Amino acid sequence: MTRVPLPTRQALAGRSASRYDHSAAELQALLPDEPAYRTRQIWNGLYRRGAEPDELTELPRTLRARLGRLLPPALAPVTESVSDGGETVKWLFELQGGARIETVLLHHRDHSTVCVSTQAGCAMACGFCATGQAGFERHLSAGEIVEQVIRAGRRAAVRVAAGRGAPRRVSNVVFMGMGEPLANYGPTWSAVEKLHGAVGISARHLTVSTVGVVAGIRRLATEALPINLAVSLHAANDTLRDELVPINRRYPLAVLAEACAEYVAAKGRRLSFEWALIDGVNDRPLDARQLSAFVQPLRAHVNLIPLNPTPGYATRGTPAARVRAFRGQLVALGVNATIRRNRGTDIAAACGQLAAHPR
Repeated sequence: MTRVPLPTRQALAGRSASRYDHSAAELQALLPDEPAYRTRQIWNGLYRRGAEPDELTELPRTLRARLGRLLPPALAPVTESVSDGGETVKWLFELQGGARIETVLLHHRDHSTVCVSTQAGCAMACGFCATGQAGFERHLSAGEIVEQVIRAGRRAAVRVAAGRGAPRRVSNVVFMGMGEPLANYGPTWSAVEKLHGAVGISARHLTVSTVGVVAGIRRLATEALPINLAVSLHAANDTLRDELVPINRRYPLAVLAEACAEYVAAKGRRLSFEWALIDGVNDRPLDARQLSAFVQPLRAHVNLIPLNPTPGYATRGTPAARVRAFRGQLVALGVNATIRRNRGTDIAAACGQLAAHPR
């Protein structure tokens, strides 16, 4: 594990928007004296190539300098932490106003994924999640979300790992970092559209995760892009889920199941449920039977995640042998279930560990 301090955000003072918040028309309006083809060059350079303004060598030097002033970055890197022999990278970024977020880049054998934050903090108050323990600070703009992907893409392109230094392209984005994406619906969906249309990432490689904001799931079902939906379930009875995932008191399981069925019917995409296994809490045979009964009518996939340690939650994750046993029970009941490999636990980059301060 390595952790590297990075420069401060002095150059970003007084700026509120990311360079990726502008539409193509707004970008043209910023440069009224430039021909339309210049705007197209800038747009493609920023999004398709992930270039900095001063790297757009097809532009005159004076225009590049002007763009640097007009389009500053919104994310100021504070630290970069590396784990798994370079295959997991986490950044702590500071935003305008001082709020902080974390972003994680994960290299796999055949693809690279970036896990982005949609809020600084989170208001969902799930006690076993470090972000939920921290509370809510503010929403991110669409550009601040997109900028995380661009930053990770630049890092992947110059990837350095012991014996595995070939550059990579980020092909998958998961909205599973800090915050509840569907509680910040407008900017989240705008980011999805830009990542698909401007950056060029397939809708089938974009996944939005939610703890069960039913109004947002129903709204997603009406959108044009068939992205993936992952629901953080963690309990399949209302009493336990009320405790683990407090929004369940507003959207109980029967209502959630109805919204999920609507999404599957509208999009034809396989639904995923996330289940953080907590020792003695939701890893019993009864929990497996309840989970099976909930997911099978939806023909959903289950991702089992041994709970990762966080400072504010004393209960430990289910031991590995019992994680395998729980999966075996689900498979025997006819559920398609996999165990997610923990990545970056030593740098607090794993599921539920993001908290926006150096550790």
